[in-house]
Amino acid sequence: MFALLIPCCTIQPHARSNEAMASLSFVALILLVVATYCGIAMALVSTRLISRVGQNALSRRKPMFLSLSHYSQQSLRPIGSWLFSTAQDLEEKDPGVVKGTHLRIVKYPHPALRAENEEITAEELKDGSIAKLAKEMFLVMYAAEGVGLAAPQVGQNKRLMVYNPSGNSKKWLDEVIMVNPKIVDYSNGKDIETEGCLSFPDMDGKVERSKWIKVESLNIRGKKVKRKFTGWEARIFQHEYDHLDGVVYVDRLDEENRANVQPRLDELVEGFGEGGVL
Repeated sequence: MFALLIPCCTIQPHARSNEAMASLSFVALILLVVATYCGIAMALVSTRLISRVGQNALSRRKPMFLSLSHYSQQSLRPIGSWLFSTAQDLEEKDPGVVKGTHLRIVKYPHPALRAENEEITAEELKDGSIAKLAKEMFLVMYAAEGVGLAAPQVGQNKRLMVYNPSGNSKKWLDEVIMVNPKIVDYSNGKDIETEGCLSFPDMDGKVERSKWIKVESLNIRGKKVKRKFTGWEARIFQHEYDHLDGVVYVDRLDEENRANVQPRLDELVEGFGEGGVL
């Protein structure tokens, strides 16, 4: 009997040891699986965070800021070709009758594009007429898929311009109204980019502009404003500012570019008839 019990007593510790080892191995396997899963999850989260940060950084960039030679994400059309004339991938267009205003875009060689533009008075700002004009100019600009518009382009010879660098009517916080603006300083450095104009449909050309400018103007409440513009916004301002001085972008084209658009200019002159001012 003792002989039988002894083997049993010697076997039991080994059995318990094997069971313990098996339990530890199972626990270790579970921990390994959990660690692997956590590692994969953390990697995925990190990738998503990096992607989100990158997207946010891109979304904060000003659209088409600096270079107008890039292409729209929705179109292979050069960005510069819709400067002041179209937004995003839509073709420039004459909006014709625009709801909420009687204003219409005038085409070259309409006399208003070359006429002298009057300074806006304090009385005009106070009576609300300029605020109404600016509001209606935005309506016309957006209807034409534009990013900027000067008062003479709608037949109003006032020193007033409006623009929105995004060209998006939903981004109304980007809207800028400038009353009696003037350039007080500008860079010697120049950029050459393609521009178009709502008053010169179906044509464009390369125009040299200062890379940055400093300006002074009044806002719609008559308060003096000082700003410095660079890149895209500087180009928009200079284009619209030219209109206030009776200058149009074709005046700034070199001989080659002017020759390229001359046939289209001749068509516009012929279509306008008598009374045009070249």
